[in-house]
Amino acid sequence: MIDGNMIIDFHGHTGRFEIFLAVDDLDNIIRALDHAGIDRACLFNIFHPDGVTGNDLTAAAVARFPSRLTGFAYVSPTMPNRMVPELERTIDKLGFPAIKLYPPYTPYEADDAAWDPIYQFADDRKLPIIVHTGSDAPPKYLGLAAPRFPNATFIAAHVGNAEPYRSQCVEAALRSPNFYVETCSTWRTPGVIEEVVEKIGAERVLYGSDISLMDPRSQIGKIITANISDADKKMILGGNARRLLRM
Repeated sequence: MIDGNMIIDFHGHTGRFEIFLAVDDLDNIIRALDHAGIDRACLFNIFHPDGVTGNDLTAAAVARFPSRLTGFAYVSPTMPNRMVPELERTIDKLGFPAIKLYPPYTPYEADDAAWDPIYQFADDRKLPIIVHTGSDAPPKYLGLAAPRFPNATFIAAHVGNAEPYRSQCVEAALRSPNFYVETCSTWRTPGVIEEVVEKIGAERVLYGSDISLMDPRSQIGKIITANISDADKKMILGGNARRLLRM
């Protein structure tokens, strides 16, 4: 917490991602949050296409640390008959407040109709959806989907990572007020945070670390040391997340 303001990490993982040496160690995640001064992390598990398996693991993690962790629901259009029932279970019964999507694990770009049942579910309930973007999932496609579901909030994870994908995020945000960006990435030149705040406004930027793939201390440092106002930092580090998650 900084000056009485809750810090919320909007992007974190449960499960193992061994190619990047990320291990499933909740105690280590909590220690990292403590060291970075982060009050709460939003976690999801993208490693099981059925959704149920990963979401149950996420729910178990949240149950261990309910004051520190929030679970997001993961589903995939590769299992179309399971998408909506699993969202009903995780959102309506388990109380997850948001949805995570990962297009690279599918053959579909983010504007494909295969995603529409998920987007419609989020639109009906006014939910946030955080979606991986980058060279393997160009955000221009997410930007095409966002205007069709104006009651949902579309969040481009990593701000597209590098160019030209970062500019695609900015262009999508300028077209659609329900298009947001999230900051975690190793692809950062100095001034990126300042750039996105100047172009789309701090009220549509969310802090995320990609824990346990990345260390939240270096990720939060980009926000704390950015040449933006303290009010903007407070929005990015937690104020926007609290609003979207209705906390």
